[in-house]
Amino acid sequence: MPTIEKISIALTSEQLSAVRAAVDGGDYATTSEVVRDALRDWQIKRDMRRGEIERLRQLWDEGSQSGQAKAIDMTALREEARDRLAKARKAVAGGRN
Repeated sequence: MPTIEKISIALTSEQLSAVRAAVDGGDYATTSEVVRDALRDWQIKRDMRRGEIERLRQLWDEGSQSGQAKAIDMTALREEARDRLAKARKAVAGGRN
């Protein structure tokens, strides 16, 4: 089991009320459990954000290395998108019969 160290934190009155309500409502046994759970969520989000940032960097590098951008015919692109959508809708409708 990891070593536990006691620290002091400052909360707004609203935050403290929410923590106490979670304990009083039976969601948690102690206020420390509420804070530990919140920290676990924060760590997960932080790790996910780091992964997303790394993925964006990879995509940026891939885009930069892929060469010069070319002009796009937006009319043709819209037509292709409409054709794909129509085919997808037809496939879904065909699966319902």
